[in-house]
Amino acid sequence: MNQITVTGMILAVTPVGEYDKRVVILTKERGKIAAFARGARKPNSMLVGVTTPFCFGEFNVYEGRASYTLMSASVSNYFTELRSDMEGAYYGFYFMEIANYYAKEAADETQLLKLLYQTLRALENPRLPNRLVRCIFELKAVSIEGEGPQVFECVQCGSKEKTEVFSVQKGGLICEKCRKTVTDGITLLTSSLYAVQYIVSSSVERLYTFIVKEEVLKQLEMITTSYLEHYTGKKFRSRDILETIL
Repeated sequence: MNQITVTGMILAVTPVGEYDKRVVILTKERGKIAAFARGARKPNSMLVGVTTPFCFGEFNVYEGRASYTLMSASVSNYFTELRSDMEGAYYGFYFMEIANYYAKEAADETQLLKLLYQTLRALENPRLPNRLVRCIFELKAVSIEGEGPQVFECVQCGSKEKTEVFSVQKGGLICEKCRKTVTDGITLLTSSLYAVQYIVSSSVERLYTFIVKEEVLKQLEMITTSYLEHYTGKKFRSRDILETIL
């Protein structure tokens, strides 16, 4: 077995047997990996505090033929404030479930890991509405994974003129001439269009630098929620839980 150190965040934890845990870690070096943490449920184990969701840092693991074994970890951010905020924590669990869905083993998931980390930091910022953070994360996550919408020209004909209509089914903006070809078109406010374009095109580091009015936020919620549902075809359990507490 080879011992390696990976940088990442714990996405999910499952109890195994009487004393062990199985952790899913989104890493920069190996994509998504699953590792067994032997004895991590024992009160005196050094792995107790480093094998919980939201832990970000360096993880020392043995790489076996079929699985990894977590030996130790150096956590640089526990997101303590998020853990004490019930609403923020549930948003965080939802974002981690999406990351878990998209991430693949042995793939380059650097941008997805960066997005998740910056998003959890944004949840700790009282000036940013959690609803806006959710919209930004949903849209940027699908964009990073190559399923993002076309937001700079008509997805039908390529025109850049009068493209204020958004179609989830078509996968992006529709110009006025092509509008009759869609049945789910939503006419975007100018600020909504700018926000969508900014989210899709900006670097992760610059995502959480703006706020919007309520009318714009409602349009963003409508678009991102429908888009994610349509292109993943998945019902996220943590989103159902989240929506029951809001």
